[in-house]
Amino acid sequence: MQAFAALLERLVLTPSRNAKLQLICDYLRHTSDPSRGWALAAITGDLDIPSVKPAAIRELVVSRVDPILFNLSYKYVGDLAETISLLWPPRPGANRAPDLAEVIETLMESTKAQGVKLVEGWLDALDSAGRWALLKFVTGGLRVGVSARLARQAAADFGKVDVAEIEELWHGMAPPYLGLFAWLEGSAPKPVSSALALFRSPMLAHPLLSKAERLDAHDLNPSLISPADFAAEWKWDGVRVQLVSDKSVRRLYTRNGDDISKAFPDLLEAADFDAALDGELLVRTPEGGVASFNELQQRLNRKTVSPKQMIDRPAMLRAYDILQEGSEDLRPCSFHDRRRRLERFVVSLDTNRIDLSPLVPFSGAMELEKLRRSPPTRDIEGVMLKRWDAPYLAGRPAGLWYKWKRDAFLIDAVLMYAQRGHGKRSRFYSDFTFGVWRSTPEGDELAPVGKAYFGFTDRELVMLDKYVRDHTIERFGPVRSVTANKHQGLVLEVAFEGLQRSPRHKSGLAMRFPRIHRIRWDKPARDADRMEALESLLAV
Repeated sequence: MQAFAALLERLVLTPSRNAKLQLICDYLRHTSDPSRGWALAAITGDLDIPSVKPAAIRELVVSRVDPILFNLSYKYVGDLAETISLLWPPRPGANRAPDLAEVIETLMESTKAQGVKLVEGWLDALDSAGRWALLKFVTGGLRVGVSARLARQAAADFGKVDVAEIEELWHGMAPPYLGLFAWLEGSAPKPVSSALALFRSPMLAHPLLSKAERLDAHDLNPSLISPADFAAEWKWDGVRVQLVSDKSVRRLYTRNGDDISKAFPDLLEAADFDAALDGELLVRTPEGGVASFNELQQRLNRKTVSPKQMIDRPAMLRAYDILQEGSEDLRPCSFHDRRRRLERFVVSLDTNRIDLSPLVPFSGAMELEKLRRSPPTRDIEGVMLKRWDAPYLAGRPAGLWYKWKRDAFLIDAVLMYAQRGHGKRSRFYSDFTFGVWRSTPEGDELAPVGKAYFGFTDRELVMLDKYVRDHTIERFGPVRSVTANKHQGLVLEVAFEGLQRSPRHKSGLAMRFPRIHRIRWDKPARDADRMEALESLLAV
C-alpha cells in the first residue's frame, strides 16, 4: 500500500508524460501480482468498490475529528481525501499497514458497514500519504494526471508490446489481469479473449497547420492538398465513438476505449448487424438536423437514461469508417475501399439512427480553405482529410489523416473567480471563471460566461496566482472572488471553438473548449467585450 501511495504522489508531482510512463513501468516491474494488477485497474478507472461511499467516509471522519475543524479544513483544501489524510488522528497500537491487494480484495467481499470499519482501521495504520491513496481509490476519486490510455501505454512499454494489442484485449479481461501480466513478462502466451464486441484502437489525425505554425518538414503544406490524393469530410462537433455489434453483443466505446453503452441504449438497439463502425456520436433535432454539443452533453456520463431523455435527445451515429464486417477485418484495406464498403453497408440498414458522413467535394486547396473557414452549419468544426490509399492504423500515423479546424473565436473577458487546481497545481489558483459586460436596469454588470484552466505557461500561472491573491475580495471555500469592475480588473483574451444556448448556465450561454489565449495586462476592464458580442456569434 505504501508503494502504491508513493507512486500516486510521484505521478501527481510529475508533469512530463514520459516520466509518468516510466514511473508506472517501474512500479509494474517491482510489484508482484496481484497488487500491480489492482493498481493498474485503479489508475485506469476500472476499479469499483461498492462497499465504501464518500458520504460514509464523511460520517466516519466527523466521528473522530471536530466537525467544525473538518468543515473549515475541507473548504480550504478543497479535496476530501487530502483533508482527511492530514487531519486523521490515528489510535495507538494500530495494526500493520496493509498491502494493496489485501485492501481491495477484502473490501470487494465486505458489506457497507464492514467496509467503513475496515477503512477506519487502515486509516489508523497508514501514514498521511497512505491514507490519501487509500481514500482516493476507495471513493473513485483518483486524479493523478494519468489517463486510462496512458496507463495502458505504460503496461505496453513494460511488456515491450504495441499498446493496440492491449487495448483490443482490455474489455475482455478483468482485474487483477494475471494472464495479461504473465504474457507481458514472457511466462505465458498472449491471452485469447473470448469476449465479443471488443474495442479496436482508433486511427487519429494530425492537425493541419499554417506555414507559420509548421515546425516539422514532414508537416503537410495545405497548398499541396489535392482531391486525387485526399478525401475530405466535415468534422462534426460530437464525440468520436465505435459502435460494435458481435453476435448480438452490442457496445459503444469512446475513442479512449471507455464503454458508454448504458447511456445510449437507443443507439445500441439500432445496431442490428455484425460489424464495427467508427463515427461521430450526435443528437438529432426534431427537424432531422444535428443538435448542439450541449444537448449531447446531457446524455454523456450517465449510468442510466430515461425514456423521456431518449425521446427529447435521440442519439445517432454519423459513420466515418467500417473496421470490420462479419468476420472480415477491413482495417488493412485502403480508405477508398473501406469507404465503398461503408456506403453499401449504411444503405442496407433499416434505421434512421445511423447515417453516412458525406464526403465534401473540392477542386483544390483554395476551395477547401473557404469551406473550412465557413462550414454550412454551426455544428461543424472544420474538415477532415484522409488519404485515399491509407489503411486504418492504430494511433496517429504520419501523413495519412489530418484535421483542419476552423479558426477559434476570440473575446476579451474579465477575470471574476479563481479556484485552486489539482495535483501539481494544487498550490496555485489555476481555474479561472471570466465574464463579459451586460446591461441591467442598475447599470452594467459582469455576467460569468465560462471557465478555463489551460492555455497559459507555467510562468504566467505564477503571475495569475499572485494576481488572485493580491486582489481577493471574498472567499467561498476553495473559490476566491477577485476585484472586477469598470475601474479595476484583469482582462483575459479567451479562445473557444463554439457557442450555444444553455439554460444550465447563468448567462444562458455555454462555450465549447474555452482556453486563455492571452493575458491582457494592458487592457482596461471597462473595454472588455459585452454580451451582445457573444450573442452575435450564435448566428455564426
